[in-house]
Amino acid sequence: MRFAVVVWPALLAACATSGSAWMSEPLVESGAPDPRWVDEATPPPSDATRSSRRITEEPAASTGDGTAPGGATTGIVASGGRSLGTFRNTYYDFPRELDFAGPEVAVKNARCDTISQVPREFFESLCVQGSGTLKTGATLSFAKRDCACAELCPRTSQRICFDQLDPKSFPFGRGATGKAITPLLSVAVDSSVIPLGTPLYIPEFEGLPRDVDGSGQHDGCFVAQDRGIRVVGQHVDVFTGFAPITSLWNRKVPSNQGVTVIVDSPRCARR
Repeated sequence: MRFAVVVWPALLAACATSGSAWMSEPLVESGAPDPRWVDEATPPPSDATRSSRRITEEPAASTGDGTAPGGATTGIVASGGRSLGTFRNTYYDFPRELDFAGPEVAVKNARCDTISQVPREFFESLCVQGSGTLKTGATLSFAKRDCACAELCPRTSQRICFDQLDPKSFPFGRGATGKAITPLLSVAVDSSVIPLGTPLYIPEFEGLPRDVDGSGQHDGCFVAQDRGIRVVGQHVDVFTGFAPITSLWNRKVPSNQGVTVIVDSPRCARR
């Protein structure tokens, strides 16, 4: 069975890990994605589960029939911007080698050189999430699929090779554009629906805590900076960066509940 979100047992709140979403094809230059699990058996959100905070005033004219690519009604929202409709919501983060132990396997790069020997449980998390942190502090991130020399990933049936990245430049992994991604800012999208680099306002996430101690409030603003082979159509995969935050947000706004995605919102204009 495939899972909509991988929520690993709670890690220490101070852990510094993240990831990026697994894409179907290599992107520009050094852009690197990573794997996302999706429960294909999960039904789309019903009207009863959709947030009451979504309000539209008039249909969008871009499609001619007031519908988004996935069929949801679009429109201008009262707070400004244009609603693309209700999207499936999931979350992703990435593991730290320090949190695992046991028998080891090799992590390979695209040249089939061994980057490091790591605990198998860490590897099996890494090959699903696509990025992670070695105990040396180096960041690992997806390089390519179908590496004959790589260990088989049990949950994806893929053989993934990785790049070792400088944690100063990529402390939280690398997104689909080849640039660093940021927890609670970066989201993975289907770039045929939402172009990479697009600012997004998702009202269901506004006011959620930014830390596990409940401190800080999220403004509901994100940027489409990643994509994934299983992130298709009206689906946003939020990069939380930390497993405890994944658990917290998943309790507040459960995976697959459905969230409203708004573009061109003045709330998320970056100066």
